[in-house]
This record gives sequence, C-alpha cells and structure tokens, in this order.
Amino acid sequence: MISVQHLHIAQRIADISFSLDAGEMLGVIGPNGSGKSTLLQSLAGILEYQGNVNFDGHDIESMTPRHRAQRIGLLPQSCESAWSLSVEDIVALGRLPWGDQDPDAIHCAIDQAGVRELLGRKVDRLSGGERARVWLARVLAGQPRLLLADEPIASLDLYYQRSVMEVLRQYAKAEKGVILAIHDLSLAARYCDQLCLMHHGKVHAWGSPETVLTEANLSAVFNVPVHVDLNSVPPIIASK
Repeated sequence: MISVQHLHIAQRIADISFSLDAGEMLGVIGPNGSGKSTLLQSLAGILEYQGNVNFDGHDIESMTPRHRAQRIGLLPQSCESAWSLSVEDIVALGRLPWGDQDPDAIHCAIDQAGVRELLGRKVDRLSGGERARVWLARVLAGQPRLLLADEPIASLDLYYQRSVMEVLRQYAKAEKGVILAIHDLSLAARYCDQLCLMHHGKVHAWGSPETVLTEANLSAVFNVPVHVDLNSVPPIIASK
C-alpha cells in the first residue's frame, strides 16, 4: 500500500523508512515534539520532504492534489469550521475530492463515527468530543484508501475512545490502511498491528506491539521508568 524510504524534513524528521500493507493499522507513538504530526502531514502531501513516498505504485508527489485527496484522507489534530455549518454539511464536505454527494457514503460515515444523533445541530454548538467525531465522519465519507489520523481520540471520553479505535480498526481491515498518531499506549497495543516509536524525529523502534512496547524502549524515549504488562487485559503500560 504505502512505502516510505529515507524521509527527511530539515530539523524535524531524519531518515525515516517503513511500509504498511493493506488491511493494517499503524500507530505512531512517542513524546510530544517527536515528529508524529509532521510525519502524517508529509504522508498527506502537505509538507515538502526529501526521500520517496510510494502509495499504491505512485509517488505521491506525482499525484494531482485531487487524486491524492481521493485516496489519502487526513484527520488533523484540531479541526475548526469558519462557518456555523450543520453536522450534515460538515460530513458532506468529505465528498469534495470526488465532486459528488454520494448519500450512501455519507450515511455510512455518519453511522461509523456514531454521530447520527447529532444530525440537525450546528457544529459550533457541539462539545469538543462531539466535533471530533463529526470530523472523523467527514474523512470517512471520502472513503480514502489510506486514512491518516492525528490523535483522533485525544478529546474523547473512555467509551468513544474505544469506539473510534474499533471504527479505525475495522476500516483498516476492509483492505484499506490506517496510520494514526496516538498517546494512549494501552489502546495502541490493543488495536494496532504495527507501531512506530519516534524520538527526536527518528524511528527509535518499529514492529509489532510486543517488539516496540518494551520497558527498555519506553523508558529510554519517555525518560521515566516504565512498567509494561501486555498480557493483562487491557494491556498495562504506566510509569513506575
């Protein structure tokens, strides 16, 4: 699906390489300022970079903006609307790259993100967690092959954190791909197929949750002693 080779952004990311297959979800973890958001923005074609990013056989720099937007969807860390739009209007904006208002795609996204009860309301009158789910529905409405999500559960309560992670996991399983930046290491261990642990703009560790989420790796990156028990349900990852 996507292959990243020697990605470099001056003073922000240094020589990152990895690949993701269709059907997988990758969690990008690490301390604040480690380069997680920068990585997602570069994969979406927003930031200029050195190196090669190949998506479904195409260099993303050779793709037109519309072609790229149809296949790669980005859910940014913070989403705001300059106008007092309805929830329905916000979700329908996800169809802009396709130039249509496919009702099936829109209603499927509304149900996936769990925002049907919010229909008819203005997005600027919603709570932060409700707005986050509406913007997730917008990205889902575009039906991208690759969904990039920057901390999509940061403003959600416990119920919706798990709900959104389930949605993203099922989305990836449908022969698509999901890459998300996430701070909750327990949920990352539970839902992600692969993890990328970043530190100072570099990949400190890459692989399965069992490979990446070790006490040695996390203690080194977060600079605190860390206790890890991945056999617990849910996995326990906490500072000592």
